[in-house]
Amino acid sequence: MKSTKKAYLFAGLAVFFWSTVATAFKIALREFDFIQLIFYTSIVSVVVLFVILVIQNKIHFLFQQTRKDLLNSMFLGALNPLLYYLILFKAYSLLPAQLAQPLNMVWPITLVLFSVPLLGQKIGWMSLVALFVSFIGVIFISSQGGINGFENTNWFGVALAIGSSIIWALYWIFNVRNKREQVVKLFQNFCFGTLYLIVVMLLFSDFKLHTSSAYLSVIYIGLFETGITYVLWLKAMELSTNNAKIGNLVFLAPFVSLIFIHFILKETIYITTFIGLVFIVAGIFVQQLDRRE
Repeated sequence: MKSTKKAYLFAGLAVFFWSTVATAFKIALREFDFIQLIFYTSIVSVVVLFVILVIQNKIHFLFQQTRKDLLNSMFLGALNPLLYYLILFKAYSLLPAQLAQPLNMVWPITLVLFSVPLLGQKIGWMSLVALFVSFIGVIFISSQGGINGFENTNWFGVALAIGSSIIWALYWIFNVRNKREQVVKLFQNFCFGTLYLIVVMLLFSDFKLHTSSAYLSVIYIGLFETGITYVLWLKAMELSTNNAKIGNLVFLAPFVSLIFIHFILKETIYITTFIGLVFIVAGIFVQQLDRRE
């Protein structure tokens, strides 16, 4: 019972922090372009993950990596953080947070589609229903309050937000197939991703310094988007006796996120955003029913 309470505590903290990052993204993008934001955030994440490895006494794992392990991290680092966050942050720079955040949530559906060719899994009719239900959610969210809202929708931003979910689904599939220690793997992925981002910065952006207050949002994202929050979530799963119940808590994050988006970013939350988010989450639950069958 004690472990179960701790599992819910760690999961609740993770969901809370993940609920705040969409707001942090938009605040940071007021000062940084999307390339600068992921570059500086990745540096913070590398430092945070290294400290976590020290605290968990797992540094020795870094010296046990094979050539195959390093090549795997080189590939995964190109997917995340490089491609995933470049696409996601560009989407956030073009869309209101209440659009970009839920559109990125469709990744469990795209994960199912990619699992067919990459993992050899079969797709059932429930997954097709789930895809349709989530698609209705995307339409609702993109409407920005009504039919007239489609005229103001940045469809390139919508495509990027959904595209980021495709990159994340690919990353998840290739990541789960590699059985190395999770935090070690994530640390190495971000190390390689940061090296790639140096090249991207040199080619497409600059290393211009910003105000010290601007870097607070970068530090916050580096801490709570991938670093500490990811470890809290892993700890919750480790302590839980029912990972399905704990896992479902993550779907609270986009709803809680709307509260921060409204009160901090001062965005007017459309009823269509809420309805669309309900459809997307419903589609994910329908897909999970298919997987259990």
